Amino acid sequence: MNRLTRSILAIFFVMVIAVSGIWLSENLLKTVRKDLTEQNLYTLSDGSKEIIAGLKQPITMKLFYTKTAAVNSSNDQIRYYNNYYTFVRALLEEYQINSGGNIKLEVIDPRPYTEEELAAVRYGLRRIPMSEEENFIFGLVVQTQFGVTKVIDFFMPDRQQLVEYDISYLIDTAITRQKRRLGVLSSLDLIGDTPYMAQMKRMQNQQPKKKWAIIGELEKKYDVVTVPANTQEINDVDILLVIHPKDFPETTLFAIDQFILKGGRAIVAVDPYCVSDMPDTQQRMQGGQHSAKSNLAKLLSTWGLVMPANTFAGDLMLTHAEATRPGQHPELILPLLELKSAHGCFNADQPMTAQLNSVQMFFSGVLKVKETISDDDPAAGLTHTPLLTTSEKGNSWRAEEYELMMPDYGEFVRRFRTGQEPVTVATMVSGTFKTAFPEGIQVPDESADALAEGGEAKEAIKTVTGLTESVEPCTVVVLADVDMLSNLVAFNPQALQMGLSMPVGDNSSLVSNAIEDLSGSSQLISIRSRGNYRRPFTVVDKIEAKANAETAEEEARIMDQIKGFEKDLNLKLQAIEGENAGKLIGQTIIEEKKNIELELRKMEKELLDVKNRKRVKVEALKSKMRNFCTLLGPGIMLVVAILLGIYRTTKRRRYISHAGDA
Repeated sequence: MNRLTRSILAIFFVMVIAVSGIWLSENLLKTVRKDLTEQNLYTLSDGSKEIIAGLKQPITMKLFYTKTAAVNSSNDQIRYYNNYYTFVRALLEEYQINSGGNIKLEVIDPRPYTEEELAAVRYGLRRIPMSEEENFIFGLVVQTQFGVTKVIDFFMPDRQQLVEYDISYLIDTAITRQKRRLGVLSSLDLIGDTPYMAQMKRMQNQQPKKKWAIIGELEKKYDVVTVPANTQEINDVDILLVIHPKDFPETTLFAIDQFILKGGRAIVAVDPYCVSDMPDTQQRMQGGQHSAKSNLAKLLSTWGLVMPANTFAGDLMLTHAEATRPGQHPELILPLLELKSAHGCFNADQPMTAQLNSVQMFFSGVLKVKETISDDDPAAGLTHTPLLTTSEKGNSWRAEEYELMMPDYGEFVRRFRTGQEPVTVATMVSGTFKTAFPEGIQVPDESADALAEGGEAKEAIKTVTGLTESVEPCTVVVLADVDMLSNLVAFNPQALQMGLSMPVGDNSSLVSNAIEDLSGSSQLISIRSRGNYRRPFTVVDKIEAKANAETAEEEARIMDQIKGFEKDLNLKLQAIEGENAGKLIGQTIIEEKKNIELELRKMEKELLDVKNRKRVKVEALKSKMRNFCTLLGPGIMLVVAILLGIYRTTKRRRYISHAGDA
């Protein structure tokens, strides 16, 4: 066999090995994956894996992405999505791999005037025009074999940390077909009067009670039922919404306790002073005492929480001035808080609060985790996750209930002291709950006959017991304000008078998000935010931060000097007197203005020099990294080639030397 034949065979076998290796990696080794990212970005959480493992039917996931148009687009914002698409697709492939064949992934590039584009339109995916013909589409459709369709109309980059939750939520809700049943338990009349009762009250010149707008919004998505305030058992309810639980009997508290221990999810809104809980006309006429506070102290303690009485959350950074009466000057309303994302008031790691921008609260209480929780405490092992907080300047303040009837907001502000850490006004408790009634409760035994003692009837009593520990991990969301759900705070009053439901801020969104989060399986609730797939250039960031600090010092020095010039100029102007003051002032202003402009140009040049040094450092690092990345591969190949050349030359010389000796 000559050299040419050997070379041809070698090339052929190299090609066979290469093609075989690619085929093996594409097929047989496709499921062999290793997540090398620092934050395990491409590894599904245990909650997602449990949801996938529980699939009893095959589902299809269709990822729509206009890849061809995005790659060829000159728009940097559109081209940016290519990296995000790669991340989302890799994550969806993880779902497919872990599903055991129950998930089928289809990646679709909807080109103009094609069936794929029409399908995206039918599914309701969002379209962003790129040209007269091309639309940018980036969404997901999840379908079951029973025709249930769930959609993410567009993958927003600002929600990438919650993308796994969004995908798992689609799967979890797609396989759960029944409508959720929401039970409302409250000491307030949230449902309002029936049409018949409202008509009767109007005929009697009485004002009928209206349904709270938040209830009307929830009725659009859930089957809302009323749970009596004196209930002894809560059944056939998926989510329990407890609002202003004032003076609930022990049987109702026990019913709430047992509902949660059975695996039920609850949202509890308590309030140290509920403005919406005003005495009715009859109470005013009778002059009876009326309390507007509510607190599930016994249950909260079992959950590891405390809401101090007559204590409210305050934050001067989150309040604003309003005129409380006509003709009055605006004054700071300390109890009225507007929590904002810009001040870090929302937990960015929780799906129900991550996307909120503004939430208003009125006379909100303060939620604290019990200072000491021993091993035998019922709250041991529970996790407390703050959802809503004030800014770092927030603090608590106290006021007695009689002071709130005719509030002096100026006095409240004078009492308030700025704090040094956020105050929690809403929290989530999760884990294995224990009962607040380990000995049960005593109730009248209606089945037993009354006992007679001394000629007097005695009511028979029996002890009712229940679960002492939850059968599975539970979750409860606790809000320290009721008014945040009311028509007064959460909705536009003028729009409500016209029969329109117009939310103010994200109050209603918070409730909807919490219900949706709790409506999912326990596996879904366990899914939290992911890390960021965009890796920061830490070295570059450090250089820029250092240069920015230097720039800030220079800018501060310049501003100080400018203020000094202005102060000197004012002093000189004040010293000028006499008949020629006008001329002297004009001449002095011109001269000082020239001096200030000269100094400004000098200082601006110094600033440019500092910024130029920053640019030079960054560009030098960029050149080093580019050269390193570009030359590393060829350099390694060159070194290997040189070493092989030396090795072959040495081996050839030894061979010739041995042949000569022979």
